[in-house]
Amino acid sequence: MNKQSISDLSIYYFSGTGNAKSVALWIKKTADNNNINTTIINIADLENRKNIAVPENTVVGICSPTHGFNFPPIVLNFITRFPRSNNNKVFLINTRAGLKMGKYFVPGISGIALLLSAFILLIKGYRVIGMRSIDLPSNWISIHPGIKRPVVESIFERRKSDTINFANKIIAGKRVYRAFIDILQDIIIAPVAIGYYLIGRFVFAKSFIASHDCSHCNICVEKCPVKAIKIVDNRCYWSYKCESCMQCMNNCPERAIETAHGFVIGVSFIIYNVILIWIYKITDFHDITGSFTPGIAFEMIESITNTVIYISLLFLFYRIMHYLLRFRLFERLIVYSSLTKYRFWRRYRAPKAQQKI
Repeated sequence: MNKQSISDLSIYYFSGTGNAKSVALWIKKTADNNNINTTIINIADLENRKNIAVPENTVVGICSPTHGFNFPPIVLNFITRFPRSNNNKVFLINTRAGLKMGKYFVPGISGIALLLSAFILLIKGYRVIGMRSIDLPSNWISIHPGIKRPVVESIFERRKSDTINFANKIIAGKRVYRAFIDILQDIIIAPVAIGYYLIGRFVFAKSFIASHDCSHCNICVEKCPVKAIKIVDNRCYWSYKCESCMQCMNNCPERAIETAHGFVIGVSFIIYNVILIWIYKITDFHDITGSFTPGIAFEMIESITNTVIYISLLFLFYRIMHYLLRFRLFERLIVYSSLTKYRFWRRYRAPKAQQKI
C-alpha cells in the first residue's frame, strides 16, 4: 500500500482538557498535507452513536485519553457499538499521563486501553494497522497539581513530533505497533484498570463539589461532554455519569470546582471501619456465607458485597454533603480540606495554539 491508497480518513476523538483533541488535529493536519480527505469527529458531539456509517475504503482513527489505565466508558461504549466492517483499516491512539523530570520525558502507562479496544475492533472485522501511546501532560488534578506551563509546552512540542511521525508512517502504508513495547507493564496494571472501571470512577465522580465561589455561569453544566453535571438545590451536582475528564475543574472561570479530598477520605474510613463491620456483625455475614462457600469464592462474594455497599453509601453521603454545603461553616470545612483549594494546586489546560488546524 502507498500513501495514495488512503483516500479517506475519519478520526473519532474524545477529549476533556484538549490533549486527545490536539493529537487528532495533528493527524488531520498531516493527512491534509498529503491530500487525504479527512474528517474529524468529536464522539461527545454525536447524538446517535449507534448508527455510524463507515464507507468501505475509509481508514478509521480513534483517539482518546486514558482514564484509570483504560479508555473512558464513553469511548468503550462507542467502540462496542461501532458498526461491523468488511476489512476496514483502523488505528488507535491513547494519550496518557506524561511527565518531565529535568530534561527527561517520562512516559505514562496505558493499561488495557489499546489492547481491549483493539480486540473489540478485531472481532468486528477491522484490521488494526496502528497502536500508539502519546505521552502528553498528565491532567488528573484530583490526584496531583497541574504541570507548570513551560513544562506543558515542552512536552507538547516533543509529542507533536511523535504524532506526526506516526501519522506519516500510517499514510505511507506502514504498520505501527509501538504500543507493544509496553505490553508487560500494561498486563501487570490490568487489575487496577478493572478495579477503576468497577469502583474507582464512581468514587471520583462523587468527589467533585462547587464552592461558594461559583458564579452560577453554568459553563460546566453546558460543556460537560457526558452531561454528568446538573443543578440540584441551586448548586452543581455530579452524577455517576461523570468520567473525571477534568474539563469542568480545569475550565471553571471562578476556580470554584474542587475535589473534596477530606470528604472522600473521611467517608471511606467510616464506611469500611464502622458501617461495614457493623453490618457484618448484625447479619452474621461471615459465619453464614463462609459455611457454604469455598475460600476464594467467599472472598469474591465479600469483595462484591463491599463494593455495592460502598458505592450505595457513597451516593447517600454525597447527597447529604451536597445539601449541607448550603451552610457556610460546613462548606468551608469541606473546601479547606480539599487540596485543590490551594493556589499551589495548579489547574491544567492544553496549549490553545496546539488545538488549531
